[in-house]
This record gives sequence, C-alpha cells and structure tokens, in this order.
Amino acid sequence: MISVPDAGLVVPAGDFAGDLAWFRRELHGCLTRRADALFELADAVLCADGPVRSLPGLSLVAEHRRGHGALYDALAAGRVDIDRLRRVLAALPLPRAADSRIVLAVDVTCWLRPEAHTSPERILCHTSGRGNGEHVGVPGWPYSFVVALETGRTSWTAPLDAVRLTPGADLAAVTAGQVRDVVTRLIDAGHWRTGDADIWLVMDAGYDGARLAWLLADLPVRVLARLRSDRVLHRPTPPKLPGVLGRPRRHGGEFIFGDPASWDTPDVTTTTETRLYGTATARAWHRLHPRLTRRAAWTDCPDLPILHGTLIRLDVARLPSGATPKPVWLWWSTGIDDEPAPDTEPGPDTATVDLLWQAFLRRFDIEHTFRLFKQTLGWTVPKLRDPHAADRWTWLIIAAYTQLRLARPLARDLRRPWERPAPPERLTPARVRRGFRHLRTNSACPARAPKPTRPGPGRPPGQPNRQPTRRHDAHTATSSEAGNPKPRKKKSTNPRPRRTG
Repeated sequence: MISVPDAGLVVPAGDFAGDLAWFRRELHGCLTRRADALFELADAVLCADGPVRSLPGLSLVAEHRRGHGALYDALAAGRVDIDRLRRVLAALPLPRAADSRIVLAVDVTCWLRPEAHTSPERILCHTSGRGNGEHVGVPGWPYSFVVALETGRTSWTAPLDAVRLTPGADLAAVTAGQVRDVVTRLIDAGHWRTGDADIWLVMDAGYDGARLAWLLADLPVRVLARLRSDRVLHRPTPPKLPGVLGRPRRHGGEFIFGDPASWDTPDVTTTTETRLYGTATARAWHRLHPRLTRRAAWTDCPDLPILHGTLIRLDVARLPSGATPKPVWLWWSTGIDDEPAPDTEPGPDTATVDLLWQAFLRRFDIEHTFRLFKQTLGWTVPKLRDPHAADRWTWLIIAAYTQLRLARPLARDLRRPWERPAPPERLTPARVRRGFRHLRTNSACPARAPKPTRPGPGRPPGQPNRQPTRRHDAHTATSSEAGNPKPRKKKSTNPRPRRTG
C-alpha cells in the first residue's frame, strides 16, 4: 500500500482492479452534494452505447437509475470537492517518459457557447478553420488543462488539473499557478523526490515560455516551449574589452530565425529515422536568451532577468497528412543569470536533444484527449447556463476518463468486425470504454439506489415567466484594458522579426 502524506489517501500498489475500485470510492467521497446522482451520471457516460449525443439521453442508460430531472438537478445543485479530487488524481500511478522522468503538457481548449446569451463569463475563444478557413473569435468558456504524457505509440494521457479561464485572466499567471499546484501535489504524493530528474513542461507557441520559466524557477521544472518562426534571440554577452567605457552590454549578437547567416555552427546535430516523419534532423544552439522589455507581464519585475536556454530547430522529411513540412523551433530553459557568463557552459548533449524534440511531439497526445472529451464523452454536448455547472460536468468527464485509464490493463478488445485486432497495451480509450460496462459489475459502486419520489409541480399552467433571465455579453479586451490607449496599427505585409520576448 502507498500512503500519501497530507492527503489521508492510501492507494493499492500493483493491483489494477484495486486501483479502479479505490478511485471509484474516492470519487464518490469527493461528491459532497447529489453524490449518488453525479456518480451514476459519470457511469452513464462510460457505459453508454456509442458517443454521448444528448445529456437527457444518459438517463436512459441502465447504469443511471434516476430520471432526467435528477440528472439536471445534480449538475445544477450538486457539489464537487475539487481540491480533494485533485489530490486523488495526483495519488494515482503516473505515466512517465522513456527516461523515467515526468513530462507535463499544458494547453487550452474551448467549450464554445456562441448562442448562450444568458450564460455569464464567456470569452471570445480563438478558433481556426471556421467559415472560409479564417481565425474567428467565438464566445465560449476556455479551459486550461495540465496532463501527464507517456512514451510510446499511444494517445493516452493522464489529466491532472483543469481551470476555467475567467474574463481578464492572464494566461501565463494562471498556468504558472496551475502548474505550481500540480507539481506540489505530485511531490507530496511521492512521485518526485530530491535527486530525481527535473520535470519537463511542454507547451505550444501560444504560451510565453520565458515568463513561465521565470515564474517556476524555484521548482524542479524545465520549460520546453515552441517559438514562432519570426523570433529573434540573443547570444551571451562577450567579455568587455579593456579601456571600453560605458555600461556593460546585457545582450550579445542576434540569432534571427529567418536569417541562416546569423546562426553559425550548431553545438549539437542529430539525425534520426522515424516511422511517420522520415528523416528527422535536429540542430541545437546553447545559451540563447530572449530580450525582455519592461512592458506587459514584465512591468512589475524590478530587474529584467537573463533567461538562458537551448534553441532547437527540428526538420522532418514528410508529414503524415502529406503537407509540406515546416521547421519547428523549440526553446528549452536551462538557467537564469543576472550577469550572463561567457558561452563556455555545456548544454544538453545529443541524447537529451533527441528526448526534447520527441517530448514535444508527444504533446500532440493532448489533442487526442480533447477530441475524445468532445466527440465521444460529450463534454461540450450539454447546453448548460451556469459556468459553475460546466465546471462540475468538466470534472465528471475527467473522472470518467481517469477510470478508463485505470481500466486499461483490465479491458478486453471488443472490436468491430472491420477493425484490426489490437494487443492490450495498444487499446485506445474508445475501445476500453466499450467493455467498461462489464468491468463495472466487478468494481465498487458506492452509489445508493434512488428513493421513490414525485416530480415537483413546476410553474402553474397559464402563468408566464415574469422574471426573464439576465443576458450577458461576451468579454472582449479593449485597447484601454490592454494598456494601449491608441488603436492598433494594421499589420504590415512584410513584418519585421520579433526582437523582444
């Protein structure tokens, strides 16, 4: 048995059926109001035939022994102890990378609610591919997820946390606080101890990797962020020559992504043959840092730091979609110095560079998790008005997916006649869900049977609703809120490289 300090949790060790039963009992304990109805709602999501298409349709599933009224009442008036559920998720067995380190990925996905004018706290969410393939802002509720990645050819992840972004929230600050809490819970659960390899945090180009590296500098976390192809980084400051007056320089020469003449010889070059991408070539340059300016997120910083890192350019021969491959730029944080030293410190070696770009490619597994949430488990199907009810439904979906992950070693392959057989270690979450109904009968079911009752009287016939629901507009950040009273200028057709972070 594994004891988790400060949480009062005891997890079975080496028993897959025991892990699933333990989590189901703890999940029921995290539901503090309408517990039985919420618990059976999660079971209905797991045992429904096919994808979840409607919320009241889940009340027809045999595992949901209550009516559709109790289903809506559970989401509207139920309560979930989210802090306890987060500790329970952190106490479970955690997937790791090939070198036994923990790799976390962060990303934001949106629950679009364009017609929900009575739903508060909606934000214009960034979407692509809608309309004529343009980037359109659609009102909705964005959620920031933190998941643990695993190695190998798989689409499984381990969701550890989810936070809904409120209007006016700073994405970098919210993500930093979210990751800090997750890492603290993992340390308390014993997944990371002093002397273990640092935890890697992988993110896409929409995040400010330099700021996250600065905010998480006191934790055993290294940031691996994708950069846009129009960025400019700087080399370490060269030694000051004798007799030269003036203030010492803080930044060395420029490394322009779009100008190969400024690259010089890479410190590390690796070539790997891959199954999907053909020949993958990675080139790395050590001790490069972004030039920070005292604006936006850095206005409250007394001294702008020098954030050293390793820049990696990844080129592949082909893409699975058949499109023309483009280079991928990655920046890996290595340290923070107020006075940068000469470029003599060793950076990551060849094996580490290969692990870094492979860890970034594993980040795309979180996209498969989002697709399963939305298209199979029906995360964005309910037309809920209250954002707090949406939060409860989101955590039920996370709990349901976690049960699929725990049931993965126990599931049998119930494949369709036109599907290929898959070994147990290669079963997808959708295939594990097909047989969860059979596993549920042998696992703990703490929900009690429903009591006979009568439906409420409702509104008397002939009396209209004289209290219309308040309508809310989607939040948009104006130019004054963004700290720029002047309107933004139209982008140039030939933009200059971004020389500041």
